[in-house]
Amino acid sequence: MAIMMGKYDTGKVGKRKKPDLSMLQIINMSMGFLGIQMAFGLQNGNASRILGNLGADVHELSWFWLVAPITGLIVQPIIGHMGDNTWSPLGRRKPYFLIGAVLCAIGLVLLPNAASVTQMFAANALLLAVIFLAMMDASVNIAMEPFRALVGDMLPKHQGTIGFSVQTILIGIGAVLGSYLPDWLTKMGISNEAPAGFVADNVIYSFYIGAGLLIISILYTIMTTREYSPQEFADFEDGKEVEKHESKFSDIFKDFAAIPLQMKKLGIVQFFSWFALFTMWVFTTSALATHHFGLSPEDTHSKAFNDAGDLTGKLFGMYNLWAIPFAFLLTPIAKMIGKKQTHALALLCGGLGLVSMYFIKDVNNLWISMIGLGFAWASILAMPYAMLIEVIPQRKMGVYMGIFNFFIVIPQIINGLFGGPIVSGIFGKQAMDYVVVGGVCMLIGAVVTMIFVKSEDETAKEIEEEIKQVHF
Repeated sequence: MAIMMGKYDTGKVGKRKKPDLSMLQIINMSMGFLGIQMAFGLQNGNASRILGNLGADVHELSWFWLVAPITGLIVQPIIGHMGDNTWSPLGRRKPYFLIGAVLCAIGLVLLPNAASVTQMFAANALLLAVIFLAMMDASVNIAMEPFRALVGDMLPKHQGTIGFSVQTILIGIGAVLGSYLPDWLTKMGISNEAPAGFVADNVIYSFYIGAGLLIISILYTIMTTREYSPQEFADFEDGKEVEKHESKFSDIFKDFAAIPLQMKKLGIVQFFSWFALFTMWVFTTSALATHHFGLSPEDTHSKAFNDAGDLTGKLFGMYNLWAIPFAFLLTPIAKMIGKKQTHALALLCGGLGLVSMYFIKDVNNLWISMIGLGFAWASILAMPYAMLIEVIPQRKMGVYMGIFNFFIVIPQIINGLFGGPIVSGIFGKQAMDYVVVGGVCMLIGAVVTMIFVKSEDETAKEIEEEIKQVHF
């Protein structure tokens, strides 16, 4: 595949506007996210369980989970920058999420089989699992960033909310499939019990299915979506002059230094939101095992522990399931009360949902907590990006989407470094207490949104002033 990188910018550009896309076109270009999120759902619901099966202690879990945010910190800005300056027979973004999907599928097959691979290569199973997890995370990031940028590339700004909402709906469907698969396979007679040092069959087969659907969904998007050419992108620059230049990786640092103020404010909100989400993903299995099932923190192999793992997958499936109808409501709610107010309300609901898990002792009623988390998850995946594309230039869509990911991965890295020791040293390995801390962080995110983030009307006025300065 021939890929060109560097000088494809034009000189003077026109004032052509992007055409509105139909709902089918929006769905087609986002379909690959269904497969990506299915892989992500399998990882979120089962990575801690797999690592526990292979011998990881609860205070070590957050350290192993550092693999995901670190790879995202490195990979997403680079892929975004390369996508902004790339053209190939497949297009601008599609080559990257195709490569990412293939590598991620391989990681899905290898991760739950770390113990079996160990026997062939005489290696440490837990170490191999972390390596495979890193491979899978890097691949997911390679595939995920271009999909975010693709919405900004293809849609006019007034369709941004609906574009990211459609992505959220597909993300929800994929995550529900990924989260529920192990439990569905258990009900079909496949064992969910893992011998010491190995992973249960229901988890292994779920990862195989996820790998297959990931490839199929990515190929669907590639075959049904035509990206705009470099000349068309230049024509969408609203009459501004685009300078010719040779693309360099050092441009990423220049772009980071020039990020808009609104993006910084949204970044603070993202920090608290994703700190909370990381807490939930890493510690829910251990929290349920100790707080609801009454198990010792050292029990990571019993049937009861694996039942807690199955329940974690189901609960994660539930909040993703609730996110689907909420995603349909985001656009009309945002039209009524504004984007930032919608996001603040969603984070409020999510924070209360996490905190409520401590007080709801009957596991059959934990679905109530997932309602608020579903609303928050739907908004987190859509509203910050819908507000972001209003303030970033078209020709920098990919790199700024990648840089925006810093505000997602940095809180996860901080949480990963200190979360385990906090749970172990301060909360006596009772992970549910730390889940409550995550809920409080999400509530802080809601307050920050209301106080510091500007509304779309204020943002539009700033952009008008900038355009006047450019022309006059």
